[in-house]
Amino acid sequence: MDVLDGPTFTSERAGDAVRLSLAGHWTLDAAAAIEAGAKALLAEAGGARRAILNLGGVARLDTAGAWLIDKTRQDLGAKGVDAQLESIRPEFGILLEEAQYRAFKAPQPRRSSYLFNLFADVGESVCAAGRDLLAGVSFLGEVVASIGKSLVQPKHFRGTSLVFHMETFAFRSVPIIALINFLVGAIVAQQGIFQLRRFGASILVVDLVGILILRELGVLLTSIMVAGRSGSAITAELGSMKMREEIDALTVMGLRPVEVLIVPRILALVLSLPLLTFIADMSAIAGGIIVSWVYAGMSPASFVALLPSAIGVNTFMVGLIKAPFMALVIGLIASVEGLAVSGSAESLGRQVTASVVKSIFMVIVVDGLFAVFFAGIRY
Repeated sequence: MDVLDGPTFTSERAGDAVRLSLAGHWTLDAAAAIEAGAKALLAEAGGARRAILNLGGVARLDTAGAWLIDKTRQDLGAKGVDAQLESIRPEFGILLEEAQYRAFKAPQPRRSSYLFNLFADVGESVCAAGRDLLAGVSFLGEVVASIGKSLVQPKHFRGTSLVFHMETFAFRSVPIIALINFLVGAIVAQQGIFQLRRFGASILVVDLVGILILRELGVLLTSIMVAGRSGSAITAELGSMKMREEIDALTVMGLRPVEVLIVPRILALVLSLPLLTFIADMSAIAGGIIVSWVYAGMSPASFVALLPSAIGVNTFMVGLIKAPFMALVIGLIASVEGLAVSGSAESLGRQVTASVVKSIFMVIVVDGLFAVFFAGIRY
């Protein structure tokens, strides 16, 4: 833009009135110049009782210039100067009306106490947990209805999808599940031997490893690993489908997303987790056998011979009974969070994180409820 086309003005004083004639281009191209011009207008009209802003010479005007001109007019009015606009072209009048300066009052800070905010946060968390529980129960009803429909009409059952997801959730998880539980079993046995040796009862490490692994740690660690690995994958897959509107496309095609996408994944989890729990139990006991052999001189044959007297069938069954319920919880949470993805990568990441956190939390809650239940029935 040529310098001659920049924002300029001239002033004429007549008594207590001042006439400010604006000219040139009052546009964003010369942002610094129009801001300086607005300040100069305020200074030039200082001391006057009345000011007239003549826009007849303005060649170009955009929202930035219109906003600054109207702001100057209102600032003059705040100083007691009666400022008026004249010689306004029709198109400039519309622009000045739409882009007029508006002053916003800063909101008054609300006075609150830390204790009140703490209780409010707790209340919001409880309400959010209640909403999640209701959403989960409602979604469980849809899943059960879809499974019932598949039983009545087997042609709706997607066996190929079930086998595919079982391979993904179970078969490909075996190495990491076996390794982690092997190490945990070895650690439990090592610490148990060190502590029991003080009482001359190193042989009780068989009871410690057998009961702790089979009843609690085997299924718990496996469920946590599945929640982090498979649960997050389910949420990410469903969330990506939701973002690309593939789920809406299924609905348009006359297919039910719960039947096509959710049921095979949840059934695969329910069938896979008991199998993984069994592998985890065997791996952890193998780790305990090796550590007992190294640190306590207990041969593998002696460990295996003492194991039946340390545990019973109920000890072994407790972990396997818990596994399907934990898998169901993981699948429901992962599916609900996946379908809750809106349309951005940020939303996808937030829902995947929420899925893993909620799944691990609920797995521990379910394990605690089962512990109380089995203790109550003395099983």
